[in-house]
Amino acid sequence: MSALGLGWHIMKERLGAGRMMVIWPLLTMFILFSSWGLSDPKVNLPASIVINSAYDVMFVATAFIVFSATMGAVLISFDGVSRDRLSGVLEVKLSQPINRSMYARALLFGHWAAIFLPVMILNLLSVLIIWYRIDDLPSLEELFIHTLGTALILLWYTSIQLLASSWAKDLGSSIAIGLGLWMIFTLLWLVLTTVVAGLSGVGVEDLSSADYVKIDAFMDLLSPNGLYHHILEMPLDDVDRGMSPWNISIAAIVWSIVPAYLLTRRLERIHP
Repeated sequence: MSALGLGWHIMKERLGAGRMMVIWPLLTMFILFSSWGLSDPKVNLPASIVINSAYDVMFVATAFIVFSATMGAVLISFDGVSRDRLSGVLEVKLSQPINRSMYARALLFGHWAAIFLPVMILNLLSVLIIWYRIDDLPSLEELFIHTLGTALILLWYTSIQLLASSWAKDLGSSIAIGLGLWMIFTLLWLVLTTVVAGLSGVGVEDLSSADYVKIDAFMDLLSPNGLYHHILEMPLDDVDRGMSPWNISIAAIVWSIVPAYLLTRRLERIHP
């Protein structure tokens, strides 16, 4: 069986798992409800947030995608390796005439696809909601960048969680590592950024100052969530945090390759 075929099988298995009964409502609530609310012409938003187009709605709503979809990636992948290892199934799988590198690619593809597919279905529905509410659609370029960015952030979280699952001694440790990293990137990264700014001699009283924005933009390259927003900011003419498309592209390539490579190396060396 090819890596794609095995990955497809893993995806279907994960989509049929009981945990999807939690993940589907979570994604629906955050993605569709946020698009409905933010596309309301009468919605009250902070003065710094201006919505004039369909892509503006999609961009602001990505905060809810970051919160829910990345959590979904953790919940789908936390036992991707550790469950089979603890039950002895991994030993049976790896004893088969299958290339371990291919198995790693299939594992990554299957778990990534199991979260990407529901998110994309809901994202497309949210575009229809926005069209209905404000009579505007994103351009093909905007839709492509939004889809690409979403696919990449889910790939990064899936890779990290599967790597954690391969190292964890039990399921509890695996989910603890995944949730811990999720909390750092999703909830604590702003705190870490302000600490770095303070240590660099940059005041944090004004988060819109040029010096702080420069540090914030650099720190975002080191976080999957921040890099995701860098990618989505590329079509926005009124947003410039000093990062060129080359900087963003290189960071995205590194985030896409390094965790996946480490996962492959881990599975090549693991003793079930």
